[in-house]
Amino acid sequence: MKFSTYEDWKHCITQRCGIPLAPDYIESRISELKDPKNYHTQKFVDVWGEAHLKRVIGWFEQAKKEFST
Repeated sequence: MKFSTYEDWKHCITQRCGIPLAPDYIESRISELKDPKNYHTQKFVDVWGEAHLKRVIGWFEQAKKEFST
């Protein structure tokens, strides 16, 4: 499922999937998604495209900021 807003994405991650957006999880996802050699990142780009990858990285970075405030 491809989301267009941070709120929809966050709801899916935390409510539908039951994954808490904890700092360690956020950091690991950002690191993985920013690694173009990572197999999962390559598959993500194949399915969803580079623009959506950048959007999702931005959403993880936004979630990270929520913890630091």
